[in-house]
Amino acid sequence: MKARVAVSTVNGKAYFLIVTELHRRGIPFLSLLPEEAVPAQIRVVVTTEEEKPRVEHHKILVYDLSSEIDVLGSEVVKVLQGKEVYETVVVGVDPGEVTGLAMLADGAVIENENCFSVKETLNSIQNILKTVDAEKSSVTVKVGSGVPVYRALLEALDEALPPEVTLEIVGEAGTNGRARGVRHVRGLRHIISAIRIAERAGYVYSRRKTIIERYS
Repeated sequence: MKARVAVSTVNGKAYFLIVTELHRRGIPFLSLLPEEAVPAQIRVVVTTEEEKPRVEHHKILVYDLSSEIDVLGSEVVKVLQGKEVYETVVVGVDPGEVTGLAMLADGAVIENENCFSVKETLNSIQNILKTVDAEKSSVTVKVGSGVPVYRALLEALDEALPPEVTLEIVGEAGTNGRARGVRHVRGLRHIISAIRIAERAGYVYSRRKTIIERYS
C-alpha cells in the first residue's frame, strides 16, 4: 500500500511515539526531514510545533509530547477518510474481567482495545472521544449487560461524559464471532464482542447528569 502519511521530525521521542502509533494502526508512512519536499501522494504530514514552520504542505497535524498519542492517531485516520466531522460515533463496551472497547465512526472501526478495570475503561473512552465534537456528531456509548460490573461502569460514564453523549444498555447474547477491521490486538474475543455490541440497538439509559444540568 502506498504511503499517504509522512512523519517529518528530527525529535527522537516524538518520532518514536508517532511511528509506533502508526504501526499499531497499520498505517504506512514516509519519514522525512522537515526541509524535505513532500511527495504528491501524501495526504497529511505529522510534525512537532517547533518544526511546523519548516514543513510545506496543505495538511499538517502537530503532535505535542504532553498529549495522548492515540488522539493523534485518530486524527490521522479521520484525515485519511476525508472526514472533517463524523456523523455518528458509537463506542461498544464489552464489560468483564477484560473489557473490550471498539469505536465505530460512520460505520467503520476506528479504535479497539482491551481494558482491565472500570477506571481504565473510563479513561480509554474519554481519550477515544477527545477527537469527537459531541455537539456536531451523534455520539452513543453502548454497554453490554452480560456481567454485573456494567452498572458501575454506566454510573461512572454518566458522571464523566458530556450530557450530549447517549448511553445505551445492550444485551450480549450472540455477540461473539468474527469481525472485520480489527488489527493485531491481544484478547481479540472481547474486541469482537464490543464491535457486535456497538452494532446492536439497545435501551437508552436515563442519564442523571443530563437531568441535573437541564434543571440546574
